[in-house]
Amino acid sequence: MAIEDTLKSLRDFDFADLDFENVGSWPAPVKVLAAIVLLMALLAVGYYYQVDSLQEKLNKERGNEAELRRDFERLSFEAANLEAYKRQMLEMEESFGALVSQLPSDTEVPGLLEDITNKGEQNGLAISKIDLLPEVPREFYIELPISIVAVGSYHDLGAFISGMAGLPRIVTLHDFNIKSSGANTSQLQMNIVAKTYRYRDGLADEL
Repeated sequence: MAIEDTLKSLRDFDFADLDFENVGSWPAPVKVLAAIVLLMALLAVGYYYQVDSLQEKLNKERGNEAELRRDFERLSFEAANLEAYKRQMLEMEESFGALVSQLPSDTEVPGLLEDITNKGEQNGLAISKIDLLPEVPREFYIELPISIVAVGSYHDLGAFISGMAGLPRIVTLHDFNIKSSGANTSQLQMNIVAKTYRYRDGLADEL
């Protein structure tokens, strides 16, 4: 019965007569209704901002999920192939070590010059000059150019070039220049730069 009276009083009340500067004078039912409306408004605003914040957080976590999924797939692949990577690393270290062992040290360079001279003489060439040129430092090694002047027949020169590949040390050939040697057209003079490579100090010890 009290609820019906309250509803009737609200229907009969003229809300235009409300004095917002004197809320205390409002009838009790109006105060209760205003409090309910204010509470619902506060709940709606709070819910909106809370949901908006949660939605933003959800979107961020979804982005993180995609990134974490890619990281997981990458790490899973690496873990599954870890043994293969280890084997490849060992093979690379062995190959690199073998290459470094073919680079002459300072004390081996004179022996290398002698090997080149012998290789020329074995193939019928006359080595008229063999000089070390200034070293060229590189990041992991030092380049050692060697200027060679040799005289011989075309076939002897070819055999000498082929024989250089059989040396126990790495030697590359550059800047070929072949011309006739004087009046004897069967003899050719070849100017060539042979490059060998010396490891930097401490590189071999690190391997």
